[in-house]
Amino acid sequence: MSESTATSGPQHPGPQHPVAVLDAVVFDVPDAPRAADFWQRLTGAEVEQQGDGDDWITLRTPDGWSLAFQPAPDLQPPQWPEQDHPQQLHLDLRVPDVAAAVERAVGLGATVLRENPEWTTLADPAGHPFDLCHAPDNDGLTVMGVTLDVPDASAAAAFWSRVLAEPVVYDAEGMAMLGGERALLFQQVEGYTAPQWPDPAHPQQLHLDLAIGPQTLDEAEAAALAVGARRLPGDEDSFRVFADPAGHPFCLCRF
Repeated sequence: MSESTATSGPQHPGPQHPVAVLDAVVFDVPDAPRAADFWQRLTGAEVEQQGDGDDWITLRTPDGWSLAFQPAPDLQPPQWPEQDHPQQLHLDLRVPDVAAAVERAVGLGATVLRENPEWTTLADPAGHPFDLCHAPDNDGLTVMGVTLDVPDASAAAAFWSRVLAEPVVYDAEGMAMLGGERALLFQQVEGYTAPQWPDPAHPQQLHLDLAIGPQTLDEAEAAALAVGARRLPGDEDSFRVFADPAGHPFCLCRF
């Protein structure tokens, strides 16, 4: 996992109209209440939505990110940094004091995977990696963005720029980043292994839910396919499932 702190670089404007906007980062977890409890205490989030029983829990962080947790009893957790069962995407979190934040996260149930002077990689209780990144001027913990592992950072950024209508603000040396209120980052991984959802041998771990606004699902699907998405099985009246060119599943949702 490379450091995800790039914030400057060439500006490439995104398209004028988004296909959809980022609504939530969704974690597959074997125990949704336990996972939500960890992330709620780590980030100071509040419960935004909770389904019947343990089916679905959504948190909203103080800085406006929605983190959702859906049950996946047979989840195969990532075994970072190996590529046999790799991570697929992860959260980058800003903290003013990395050592103190790591100690607190471990006390809540996280496991340290790798330490660096400017950031430390940990796994949450379900095995999902995340980074605590040094931001000395930060007031507490905030979400910097979501980083996706990809085979080609430039191509991934260009695709998601078309989907979200956000500009590419950094693209160099195997890293790329979109601007906007909720940043997406892309790190190029040698020997990249893609999820193959719904194949249980190659499952997703996290995915993005995108809100389509006043469009119909048919209109949003046509727009997504036109910019390079691939339709996947799985849909209900309120959502449809797609994959980006790197194989990451995402949902277009009508709320």
